[in-house]
Amino acid sequence: MLFDENNFDYSFFDLSNLNFPDNKKFMMNDKLVSSKEGFMRGNMFANEYVPYKNLTYRELRPKNEREELLYKVMEMSFAINDLNLYLDLHPDDRDMYEKFKSYTEKYLSLKDEYAKKYGPLCLEETSSNNYEWYKNPWPWDNGGDMYV
Repeated sequence: MLFDENNFDYSFFDLSNLNFPDNKKFMMNDKLVSSKEGFMRGNMFANEYVPYKNLTYRELRPKNEREELLYKVMEMSFAINDLNLYLDLHPDDRDMYEKFKSYTEKYLSLKDEYAKKYGPLCLEETSSNNYEWYKNPWPWDNGGDMYV
């Protein structure tokens, strides 16, 4: 039997009778965990994390200043990406947008600090007078000790 568009019941897709929580009632402080915890568990939202088979995440432990700074850059990058996904669906949530902007400022500052101390993380970063992208080791080469 072929699909007959004229006789299809679209009422199944009507979501107007569902009770979705009002964003104003659901305060940001109740929504988010810290950027560190969100990065470790892979989710910034307090009520959205469900561990797989009761497994727990393991805290990464940077071994030196370079690893610690890279970890903070990755943490902020994760936070802004996770908040970005939320804001795609809730563009009018001003509190969350302000948090997003705050994390973005921290991320850019940390990334700039890392590039000045240890070299560029991204191709477009040119903080020195010479082209340094080709120089090894890159941040992800050698010394991924904090993942062991």
